[in-house]
Formats: sequence, structure tokens, C-alpha cells
Amino acid sequence: MTPTRRSPAAWSFLTLGVGALLAGCSVSASTGDAEPKLSSDKLADTVAQKLADTTGRPKPDVTCPEDLTGKVGTTTRCTLTADDGSSLGVTVTVSSIDGDRINFGIKADETASPAAN
Repeated sequence: MTPTRRSPAAWSFLTLGVGALLAGCSVSASTGDAEPKLSSDKLADTVAQKLADTTGRPKPDVTCPEDLTGKVGTTTRCTLTADDGSSLGVTVTVSSIDGDRINFGIKADETASPAAN
């Protein structure tokens, strides 16, 4: 089996991203709605900003396919994509609700997916 080679930028992204996200990040976002719901775009931006704040690096490219409903235990999946096209899945889980604020944790997958050829 031949090991996969990654560019230094990819390793840097994966090392910092996984380390930061596995550190048990907790994030809070205000929705401004009576029934809390965070749009997929706002969720992606919040996750990316938390990662940037934690690592001191620029915000990575994060996409989330669906809105996050403010109900404790609700989960959704987002994807971080490195400059080389490799990606890392992220699970977002609602931990509590405080009025119109959704508090959630983020946890990265242990293994990144290589870039598509």
C-alpha cells in the first residue's frame, strides 16, 4: 500500500483544523427568531470563524448543507475544504438554547478525505 502524499499546506490545515475542533469547541450564535434556527450560511461562517480564532489562521472554507434547528441534541454535518481540495467532516451538535441563542459544539472527523483527482 502506497502512503498518500499531502502538500505542506494540506497537512497544516488538517493538523490545525483537527486539533482545534477536537479540543471541544463550544460556540454560541444568536438567531433573532422566536423559534431559534441558524441558517446554513451563518452556521458555516460561525464554524469557520471559531476555527480561525482558535488557530490564528485565516478562515477556512466551510459549507453546511442545512440550517441548524435550535433543539438540544440536534446535529448536522458541515465540511471544511483545504486549498488542495482535501476535506474534513465536522459534526455540529446543539448543546443548549438560551432565548434566541443556540449553543453548540463542533467536532471534526478523525480522518480527512483526499482531494478528488
